[in-house]
Amino acid sequence: MRRLPWIIGALVVVIVVVIAAPYLYKAVRGGDDAPAAAVSTDGAEAAVGDLDGTWVVVPGSEPNETAAGYTVDEILRGEAVTVVGSTSQVTGEASISDSELEAAEFEVRIEGIATDIEQRDTRARSPEILDAEAHPSATLTLAAPVELASTPSDGTTTTIPMEVDLTIKGTTERTSVDVTVLRSGEVLIASGAVPVTWTEFGVEPPSLGFVTVDPTGTVDFLVNLARQ
Repeated sequence: MRRLPWIIGALVVVIVVVIAAPYLYKAVRGGDDAPAAAVSTDGAEAAVGDLDGTWVVVPGSEPNETAAGYTVDEILRGEAVTVVGSTSQVTGEASISDSELEAAEFEVRIEGIATDIEQRDTRARSPEILDAEAHPSATLTLAAPVELASTPSDGTTTTIPMEVDLTIKGTTERTSVDVTVLRSGEVLIASGAVPVTWTEFGVEPPSLGFVTVDPTGTVDFLVNLARQ
């Protein structure tokens, strides 16, 4: 009979954890409305020089640090939640000739992508989802040349539609994305959100009972480029 209070106490703890788990999950993630990568014109300057040349990815600075990752919606106990993962581990370059973007390719290290919950990130890197061990990088490649002659040089942005090839887990899909471009001083900044259906890349959106991840989302990027 002495064990009875301990047993009852343990059962109460288990029941509380089961009921509270979804709410604790949301509380830990620290908010659900983080924005995808987007160019800011705060502190933008008039452009220096022309566009022609080879441009390479550089870290950038606030509020336009180089980053890439994903945005996905999920349903948490009947409530809509937005999850954003990002990393600064982005490399790549672009080639411009006669104000035409002829080629561009960017590589993102999957293992570096992080949200605000380490357990989620570990799960995301697993073979069932992004499989970071077998496919350590994702790439975004320009699929067709793009005219940049109309890009403003006064520190304001323009939006340019582009065809791109996105590769995740060794699978490549071609799609369109609207890219926001900003010339500021000697830097060229570009950002966009590529729409994706995860299963097309062999990514299975997880379902943990109290949380279900949407089958679609976006792959987001913001890159700062400096002339090589």
